[in-house]
Parts: sequence; structure tokens; C-alpha cells
Amino acid sequence: MAAGFDWTPLWISLKVAGLATAISFILGLSLSYLLAKADFPGRDWLDALTTVPMVLPPVVLGYYLLVLVGKQSFIGVALSHLGIKLVFTWEGAVLAVTAVSAPLLIKTAKSAFESVDKNLEDAARTLGLSEWLVFWRVTLPLAWRGIFAGTVLAFSRALGDFGATLMVAGNIPGQTRTMPLAIFDAVQNGNYKLASNLALVITLVAILMMVLAARLTRKHLAGF
Repeated sequence: MAAGFDWTPLWISLKVAGLATAISFILGLSLSYLLAKADFPGRDWLDALTTVPMVLPPVVLGYYLLVLVGKQSFIGVALSHLGIKLVFTWEGAVLAVTAVSAPLLIKTAKSAFESVDKNLEDAARTLGLSEWLVFWRVTLPLAWRGIFAGTVLAFSRALGDFGATLMVAGNIPGQTRTMPLAIFDAVQNGNYKLASNLALVITLVAILMMVLAARLTRKHLAGF
């Protein structure tokens, strides 16, 4: 790898993916628990809505986001009055990869919550624990492995997004050019050596994340 290798796309990718995963975790944990444990009108529609981004082409999802937060939309106009711009910014990239990666976390965490033995939760309730304490002391610890796996998958998906990021944030060097976009740009310019180096770096980062996730999971299980 050349001494002048530009690491900026990697830092942008890590920043965007990290923030998107944090947002996905906060929103996805509550939403997945709601879908797994609650029964309410429109539940199936909400479940389907969280699945759609997984089956839509990322470019199509990016287009919908562009329409949603673009300068001509109601949300875009409201945000502009607040001095907030999402289109063609790294914040827009965070929005795009959150939309792409959050469904993975939601679906995985939902399955994890559904797998928790309801009898254990009911037993905790009979001992006088509130719903909040049942969640923190019983449900969440038992569903932890699935939630953690979903979080790792969400981060990996966010790290590798191309289509939605390109549509919403563009391919601006030093600002929104993530690793996948940098690889695409290198190939378009015929710089296959750079493309290979970039691909190798992001592959190694993804493998490292998987190895760390596996080790953390083993350590957690060893504590029980």
C-alpha cells in the first residue's frame, strides 16, 4: 500500500456507520420490543414498513429519502429554516445508511425478544417487578446475544452502503465520499490498484469487526 494512501474515506465511513448504528440501536431496540411484545392496531403494517428497506434497491430507498428531505419537501423546507441541511452532507449519509441498516437490527432484535421465555417474564411480574424492571433484569439479558448480533450486522451494512449514500449525500471528496464510493470512483477512473487497496482495507475492517464481535459474545457467555 502506497505511503500516500488517503485514509479519509475510511474515517468518513467509520464515522457515518458508527453514528448510524447508534441511532439504529436506540430507535431499533424500542421498536423491535414493541413489535415483539405488544399487540396493537396497525402492528402488521408497522412490521412490514420496517422490512421494506431490506427488499428495496438501495438507490430506490435513497431516492425516497431525497424526496423526503430535499429542498422542495415540507421537511426539507422546515429543516432549512432551522439551518439544517441533509442533502449532500455527511449528516445526510448518516440518514441514508441508518435507513438501510436499521431494519437488520430491528428484525434480529425482534426475533431475540420473541425467543425469550414468557414464563420467566411472568414469574418476575409475580415477584412484584414492574414492566420496566422485567425488561432490564429478565428480557434484555436473555435477548442480548441476538441484539448484539443485529447491531454488528447493522454496522457492517452501514459500512458497506453505496446506493442510498450516493443518492442522498453524493460523492464529495473529504466530506461524503465513503469507502464504497471511493472504490467506485477509483474504478471509474481506471485506478484499479487504488480500488484494490481500498477494497482490501474495508474487507479487513469488516473481518476485524466480526472477530471482535465473536470474542465479546464468548466473554459475555463465559460470565454466566
